[in-house]
Amino acid sequence: MDPAERLQLESPIKQQIAAGDRNGATTSVLHLYGGELYGFLSGLARDPTIADEAYSELCEVVWMQLGEFRWEASLRSWLYAMARRLVLRHRVDGYRREARARPLDLAPEIAELAARLRTTTLEILRSEVKTAFRALRQELSEEDQELLSLRVDRDLSWRDIARIVDPDDVDGLDQRAAALRKRFERVRGRLRELAGERGLLPEE
Repeated sequence: MDPAERLQLESPIKQQIAAGDRNGATTSVLHLYGGELYGFLSGLARDPTIADEAYSELCEVVWMQLGEFRWEASLRSWLYAMARRLVLRHRVDGYRREARARPLDLAPEIAELAARLRTTTLEILRSEVKTAFRALRQELSEEDQELLSLRVDRDLSWRDIARIVDPDDVDGLDQRAAALRKRFERVRGRLRELAGERGLLPEE
């Protein structure tokens, strides 16, 4: 989106601020940028609790300070700068404890909208992560993909999987089941390694 289009989208917000409609302006900001800001916070925080706390405070700060925004920079960049500052601050345990103890100072309808946008964005993010993990599985060998499908997707027992893989070898069933289980652990470790490299795992 070019700057002219973005200014056009933000123009009603500017008018609402000028008219003193704080709730309306905040609602418009959240509709326009709330979802992407929460996605940004989730990626930066790598911790759902920190992301939620920073997002809640971001909504409160927007509601309280939007009227003071001077439009010398783009509204979007101001929001992102504030979001980044808040998520870094919320990583400090003492600040997080204080934030959890303080009730959110927002108009009820704004708080409800913020919560709804957060839920919607979380669903999108989870869907994107699932899609990314499916793509990672495609990088494995066909045999490893089959093993994951039988164990993870179908939740079959190791003995059942051993029967499926080699139905003719009845005598070596238990031994083959144990070998498949060990192989599964190696495959799972490889997937976790790939997911870490692609930034799909939360920080511990």
